[in-house]
Amino acid sequence: MDSTTRDDHALAYPEPSASPLWHRHPKAPPLTPAQRRRNYELLDTASRKPRTTAA
Repeated sequence: MDSTTRDDHALAYPEPSASPLWHRHPKAPPLTPAQRRRNYELLDTASRKPRTTAA
């Protein structure tokens, strides 16, 4: 028995197809300028704050 037949057990079954539920919803609408500005402000604030450690 060579190594290829011994180690191919993970490839015995094909990969399942993607769930049809993943493809039902249309693409999300683009962010408004106000939403983009708010996200930028939150990201900027979070990047300046020191990290806290969970106790």
